[in-house]
Amino acid sequence: MVTVAIDVMGSDLGVSELIKGITALSMEADNQIQMVLVGDAKEIAKALVGQVYHPKFIEIVHASQHITQDEKAKEALKTNQDLSIVRACQLVKEGRADALVSAGNTGGVILSAAQSFDRIAGVQRVALAAVLPTEKRRGQRQDPFALLLDVGATLHVTAEDLYRFALMGSIYASIVSKNTSPSVALLSNGTEIGKGPSEVVEAFQLLSENTDGLSFIGNVEGLDIPRGGADVIVCEGFLGNVVLKLLEGITELAADLAKEAYDSKLIWRLGLTMLSKELRKLRRLTDWKQYGGAPILGFDKVVIKAHGRSNARAIRNAIKLAAKVHRGDLISKIQQKMEPRCSPTV
Repeated sequence: MVTVAIDVMGSDLGVSELIKGITALSMEADNQIQMVLVGDAKEIAKALVGQVYHPKFIEIVHASQHITQDEKAKEALKTNQDLSIVRACQLVKEGRADALVSAGNTGGVILSAAQSFDRIAGVQRVALAAVLPTEKRRGQRQDPFALLLDVGATLHVTAEDLYRFALMGSIYASIVSKNTSPSVALLSNGTEIGKGPSEVVEAFQLLSENTDGLSFIGNVEGLDIPRGGADVIVCEGFLGNVVLKLLEGITELAADLAKEAYDSKLIWRLGLTMLSKELRKLRRLTDWKQYGGAPILGFDKVVIKAHGRSNARAIRNAIKLAAKVHRGDLISKIQQKMEPRCSPTV
């Protein structure tokens, strides 16, 4: 049995939507996850009314306050004494839970985790990852998603940081996708050796000479990400966040244009109807909700950041992901790889 602490406050769709996913998971025949719901007990109890759930797998821990999506996390952590994300982190720190899941304020999750957990020895900067849809490559992999990191936890990184991101991302991907040797690439402005800023050029050299078993394939450009150019793509957080928001915006724009076309003219409606089978395939391909969340790597505890717009299905899958990562012994595997890279100055 794996115990997952879930910060149920502060998501875009509210407590009731997350509770739907949590209660559905509790009723699954093969469920082996104990879920500790952290947040306003009255709101949680109200959301549970009318839901069918197994009380054996659900526990409530009250927290009177939470960080909203538009709040500045640093200020909220200073002024509020009983935040749900802080209480959830404490449960994991104390060993009452094995992993943390939150769909709340990203900055709040990262800062709260940083206050509660230690970094793995050898890790100077943690990395927030994102799961991105890609074109499914025939005969090469069954998992049509790629892991991009960092996407917002850092502004400036060294070559050694990028190497560590690659190492942690590769280990995580191997656990989640069961691909024992996920391909790793650096995000740059060209595929040639020597392209990119100095830290990328230096990281290229480090990764090319790596003795950690990384399957490094070189540089990729932005256009290679949706094409499935690599399983793990590494970059600094500022660049990664820009890429992530751009890809999300394009996906949403495409959906909006399709809806507008369907509503505008009969001939377009007929055309889209004829293409419905292929459009369903595309929708499945780009559906991040089947993963539900992505990790914050580098802490000595499992932390899964679910999307702020997570619906019931997404949060259910994020909780399953947290349990899977814990069972896959992610932290120990990263620690084992990082140990040789430790030095007295780190």
